[in-house]
Amino acid sequence: MMKKFLVTLLFVLFAAGASAQFRSEAFQQSYNDDKATSKDSTDVLFSFKDYFAGLSHKNEIKIGTMFAGSLLCIGGEQIYNRQYWKLPIVYSAILAPLGTGIYLNTQGRHEGAKYCFIGAGLGYWATLMDGVASYKSDTYPLPGRATLYSLLLPGLGQAYNGEYWKIPIYLGGMGAAYYFYNTNNINYQRYRRIYKEASNKDVPYTGPITSEQALYYRDVFRRYRDYSVLAIALVYLLQVIDANVFSYMHDFEIVDDMAFEVKPAVIMPDTQLAFNPAPAFGVSVGFRF
Repeated sequence: MMKKFLVTLLFVLFAAGASAQFRSEAFQQSYNDDKATSKDSTDVLFSFKDYFAGLSHKNEIKIGTMFAGSLLCIGGEQIYNRQYWKLPIVYSAILAPLGTGIYLNTQGRHEGAKYCFIGAGLGYWATLMDGVASYKSDTYPLPGRATLYSLLLPGLGQAYNGEYWKIPIYLGGMGAAYYFYNTNNINYQRYRRIYKEASNKDVPYTGPITSEQALYYRDVFRRYRDYSVLAIALVYLLQVIDANVFSYMHDFEIVDDMAFEVKPAVIMPDTQLAFNPAPAFGVSVGFRF
């Protein structure tokens, strides 16, 4: 029951945060009325027509549109940024290890193929990161860039916003959550193995832990492992939202003459009423910032 509640809560938080932050403003390029910002992202979250028009340099597109389209059209970011010389590097960094991994996998050399696939994934990630970093904009900090930085590398959005003190907090939170995930997963695998051994009627089992105990602890550590995964996702999502929100608040200023005032007040009744109520006495609270 608790697991279902937490999963539902995560979905609601993600939906609310995504709707409030990413749908309408997360990839806002600037506050100027130009081609890149004239269409509100709430009208069309992503349009292939706008994306390919941007690749052909017929108009400007937002950094989020460029990034989303380039998830499938590899090299699209480099084309939009007019850095055509990077395209051979991009395709070589992705296709060469990918093709090598496929070949090694067909030869039964699965360990080597695994590292090749990892290399292809890193090349793909580096291509996306390069496109985001090379996107030209006169706005600083650009909320879309901060958001995508945090999506691609946790903590990088905070570094882009100049809030370096937040990086250890988020990385420490994710590291702690991963530590508990790893610990709980080890214990889960252990009691899962013991339960299988204790439940096997064909092989005598002489261990100190019964099958019922092993089943209980297996389920407990599996549940804790799932909670750890949920914690990693929450911290990751939080640092993405933080980078987006505080990039918008970069120029937000609070005046120095903040004041908080409390004083007695008298509320006079409405003279148009048929009856004659007595005046009400209360307290007036004022806050200036």
